[in-house]
Amino acid sequence: MYFAALLARTEDGWEASDTELDDVETLSDLADLAREASPDEDTVLVLIEQEDGWFGVVRVDGEEDPRIYVSDAAAAARSSYGEILLTDELLGREPGDEVADLDALDLDGTEDGEPDDEDDLADDGAGAGAASTGSADAVPHGPVGDAQVLEDLGVSEKELRSMTEDAVNEIAEALGASEVLETVR
Repeated sequence: MYFAALLARTEDGWEASDTELDDVETLSDLADLAREASPDEDTVLVLIEQEDGWFGVVRVDGEEDPRIYVSDAAAAARSSYGEILLTDELLGREPGDEVADLDALDLDGTEDGEPDDEDDLADDGAGAGAASTGSADAVPHGPVGDAQVLEDLGVSEKELRSMTEDAVNEIAEALGASEVLETVR
């Protein structure tokens, strides 16, 4: 289960709005959606979480490039919403890297990337293990992005990195926006 919300910083405090990401296909689309939430070019945060999986924070300040933090890139890569956030730049890849297209990897038809049986791995020394290793290099396990994305708003890098299951609520609480977030949850 996913939850996504926009928190727009205004003169009067934070305003929250529930957001649908069905029509969002790129980070640029997401940034445009965030900018629409704040006509005065104030700070807008897009908070996305997959229950018990990962969370992401996208910060848009006016026309500046979005700043992104993802708690677990490997988990997010398996999610359509996470794929929006995991840009080549964020992952430190050159656009068009062959490994960048996770759909192109041959993982022997299994969902988790393991060979169908152990004989496959024994017959072919590289086998699925090589493909799995390539994807692990492309999308690291653990956090990626700008861990200081919320530093000036009262959430330190250490606090952000330590958040897990209830991160969106913890972030909103630290920002003083938990009540407004609750209205859209």
